Amino acid sequence: MPEATIATIRRILLCILLIGLAGTATELLLLQHDEEIFQLIPLILIAFAFVAIVWHAVHQGPASLRIVQGTMALFIVAGGLGVYLHYRANVEFQREVDPSIAGRALLWKALTAKTPPALAPGSMLQLGLIGLAYTYRYPSRHRRQDKPLAPGVGGA
Repeated sequence: MPEATIATIRRILLCILLIGLAGTATELLLLQHDEEIFQLIPLILIAFAFVAIVWHAVHQGPASLRIVQGTMALFIVAGGLGVYLHYRANVEFQREVDPSIAGRALLWKALTAKTPPALAPGSMLQLGLIGLAYTYRYPSRHRRQDKPLAPGVGGA
């Protein structure tokens, strides 16, 4: 694939990531998703992601690339943790409402509850994957040119 095409795809992924970060932050703030310590995790990660992306846009070195990649990995972890926490809260609520509920009925009620939406934190996981796709084999201006990479190894 020509380098120009890859660069265009990378810019598109970055735009999708930035729009997703801004949209998710806006939604979380409008929903007042900041009442408990765990609710601050996605907001803090989003703020950190913006800082990391700006740093990487300015410097494009291996350190800034690794920080972006690490942040995106944390998004994936936070997304999984968020799904678990939302699901657990829904299970607890459903058991308070109906102590006899169990099995598939409990699973279905917990997954389809509107507050908190059990699968909504999956958007953090999705943003993390988009960010990792953006950084995949990212060309670094500071890569050592005197040491050729092994065949099939493209770096980051």
